[in-house]
Amino acid sequence: MTAVLRAAVIGVGHLGAFHAEKYASMRDVELVAVVDADAARAETIATQHRTGMLTDYRQLFGRVDCVSLAVPSPLHFPLAYDCLAHGIDVLVEKPLATSVAEGRGLVEAADRHARILQVGHLERFNPAIRALAGVVTQPRFIECHRLAPFVDRGTDVDVILDLMIHDLDVILSLVQADVQSAEAVGVPVLSETVDIANARLRFTNGCIANITASRVALKRERKIRLFQSDTYVSVDYGEKHVRVIRRVLADGSPSIEVEEHALGEGDALFDEIEHFVTAVRTRQCPLVDGRTALRALEVAEMIRGRLETG
Repeated sequence: MTAVLRAAVIGVGHLGAFHAEKYASMRDVELVAVVDADAARAETIATQHRTGMLTDYRQLFGRVDCVSLAVPSPLHFPLAYDCLAHGIDVLVEKPLATSVAEGRGLVEAADRHARILQVGHLERFNPAIRALAGVVTQPRFIECHRLAPFVDRGTDVDVILDLMIHDLDVILSLVQADVQSAEAVGVPVLSETVDIANARLRFTNGCIANITASRVALKRERKIRLFQSDTYVSVDYGEKHVRVIRRVLADGSPSIEVEEHALGEGDALFDEIEHFVTAVRTRQCPLVDGRTALRALEVAEMIRGRLETG
């Protein structure tokens, strides 16, 4: 691998444009090109970052070490598979793929070609979630709300793969048990697929997770609450605020201790891409590799299979 890492971004719509910006700002990383089927869009982003523009991702083969893939979800499998097969490390936006079968295919391709496969579950790099390390140890009940106003972006998949998948990944990282059963209900509102959904997961260790996701809300909300035997934790992803309420014993009597943590803005996307770049350089497994993301996809598929739409 060259001393300067050669990177590219495939798909420079809303999110891909931010990926390009982060790569362009990094030392020892060369943003070789941005790729988009819309030549005018590719040209605009390329001009901003003084890099090359392409409309065919296959022109990257042999020219780059790694790529960010920020294309519509149905294209994740074919494009990521092709890049992995041509020796390119891949950071693919969530979801890993649109089916478990495709997700397994990408994991197998990464193994076969000895490539890094990281998946863009951005909340893992949110300071609020990072603050839970060592605090949340054995959650018994989890409640999540992820609500957003409607936009056309992301409606190529249902709200489970579009939004709920974020919380599934976080929950699976916190609960050290398998999902035993799932119940779910969903409603299509403004698109042809389910736009609001609720799922109730039971884990083999008895933990229950109640998860609501909506992309037709009037306001944005991203919160998770976790309860365990001696601690209640409330996390506001957007505000990057964590409240920890503990039961403590003082002179033999129980009382409540409250901790408030305001964690500042940070830059989760930069941290995620920097983590990917480090994995590419060191060949170490990233935090959210293909297998980790596949587990969230498997639970998402379980939920979709139980979905009642009325």
